[in-house]
Amino acid sequence: MQVKTFYDTNTATFTHVVIDEATQSCAIIDSVLDYDPYSGHWSTTHADDVIHFVKQHYLQCQWILETHVHADHITAAHYLKENLGGEIAMGSAIVKVLKFWVPIFDNEADTPISGEQYDRLFDEGETFLIGSLPVTVWHTPGHTPACASYLIDDAIFVGDTLFAPHLGTARCDFPGGSAAQLYHTIQRFYTLDDHTRVFLGHDYPQEGEQPIWMTTIAQAKQDNTQIKPDTPIDEYIRMRETRDATLAVPKLLLPSIQANMRNGQFGARAKNGHQFIKIPVNFI
Repeated sequence: MQVKTFYDTNTATFTHVVIDEATQSCAIIDSVLDYDPYSGHWSTTHADDVIHFVKQHYLQCQWILETHVHADHITAAHYLKENLGGEIAMGSAIVKVLKFWVPIFDNEADTPISGEQYDRLFDEGETFLIGSLPVTVWHTPGHTPACASYLIDDAIFVGDTLFAPHLGTARCDFPGGSAAQLYHTIQRFYTLDDHTRVFLGHDYPQEGEQPIWMTTIAQAKQDNTQIKPDTPIDEYIRMRETRDATLAVPKLLLPSIQANMRNGQFGARAKNGHQFIKIPVNFI
């Protein structure tokens, strides 16, 4: 297995391309569509870099995988599928998120609550193949109720759950999030072999530093600033909830959730031909 990682500096997001060298098949995990919240313009610079890499190396895109409905960037899943093929997939608990958010935005007309907009929804423990590489799906809630991670060979792709050791863990204050659930999710990660590589969803480096896109279970167990194998659950919950109370709402929260529930699309056009992002007043 080979992994090529792309970093989007605007949203501090990693996109991982997982390659089965035996078959030249690949999966793209957590892609990014460029979006300017001030002008409402979107573009495909970051996604086009991924597409160029896939085509340049004569890879067959088999899967476009999401770890969850992101609140800090818009996925390029739909755009990637148009240009590379492949099936868009994520964890089956996404239905919980859809049932909560779709009515809030009054988007039932173009955002199915059933999850049928995804090609595949994976249950806990389900397996599938990237070429000849076996993948096991772990439901890993806490950051959101629908987070999923992908265990592939000696690596796990964890999205927004575990961060680099100096950052700790993801926030848990979004609707349906739970510090207690994230505690149990991360303790489950800690049952993996110490050498297991952990491919991350985000990093926020200081100026002049390189982003950290991968750690190991051993490094996390030893150095994670917020949770170790012997951290009491009450201590973690108190720390996480106290920290979350100080965090600002992500600036791309409202456009991201709406578009990501449609695989990175902005919904049906209005009578004037334009598409719109809705902003619920006095809700967030």
